[in-house]
Amino acid sequence: MPVAPKPLPSRFTHTPFRTVDALAHGVDRERLRRADLATPTRGVRVPAESTDFVEVAMAIGLLLRPDQHLSHTSAARLWQCPLPRALTSSGAHLHVSTVGDGPVERRTGITGHRIAPDRAGVTAVLGIRTSTPAALWYECRTLLSVRQLVVLGDHMVGSGRLTTVDALERTVHSGDRGVTTARTALERIRTGAESPMESVLRLIVVDAGFPEPALNIDVADARGVFIGRVDMGWADLRIALEYDGDHHRTDRGTFLHDRSRRNAFVVEDWLTIHVTAPDVSRPAEFLERLRQAFELRQHTTPRR
Repeated sequence: MPVAPKPLPSRFTHTPFRTVDALAHGVDRERLRRADLATPTRGVRVPAESTDFVEVAMAIGLLLRPDQHLSHTSAARLWQCPLPRALTSSGAHLHVSTVGDGPVERRTGITGHRIAPDRAGVTAVLGIRTSTPAALWYECRTLLSVRQLVVLGDHMVGSGRLTTVDALERTVHSGDRGVTTARTALERIRTGAESPMESVLRLIVVDAGFPEPALNIDVADARGVFIGRVDMGWADLRIALEYDGDHHRTDRGTFLHDRSRRNAFVVEDWLTIHVTAPDVSRPAEFLERLRQAFELRQHTTPRR
């Protein structure tokens, strides 16, 4: 029967710690190899049962020199920004930037970068030195596609309220690797998107050749009474495009509200196309419905 590991001193319990500090307090090296501790990278340990990203970031933060900070997608995760799933998996590398001429981080599990002092934007989240929102957006230009960078930027300048389009624009520098990706994405970032899927939906629609929709349109009935807000649409044609997340299907209160709202939109002569996550993955069908809606409106005048 396995022997339970010897309890650690209280200061090393349920929290990340440096191995050098544990050794200095009498913890032997064999104890640091026990299964109740995980090793995000050489020199630190975290409790094995709580190896979420924040715990790992806090552990890495203990190793950072004053000229280093978490950056790129690691900073985006600390700021709770939307990223592709592959970049948020437990096996994803952390990114650490060195400001100036100091050594670039080379530990296992860490991708090191160097940044010039006049380019660095550094702050702290949960006590961990990290890139500012605007700085990390530009850093991610070499790791994300244009669409992914737009989704990230939409969140930052919209529902995340982390920065502004002007601040993002100030991070862009001619001649940098990936600058074309950043500039292309910057032109497509909008302040009104309220979720990553709404951003993706907007980009799919525009890339398919439709006019760019307005975002978050308030709709009133013939008496001027507010009946709802649509995710995006074309108010002059009374065409709306709505993204329905799972809660629209599973939450009864939301379902009943949606039904009443849809009835009101029908009465006010709005054509509403509803889109779900599978539709976004396979957009041909909803794009055809949208095309039909535009064709119908081209031959009829929506009632005012």
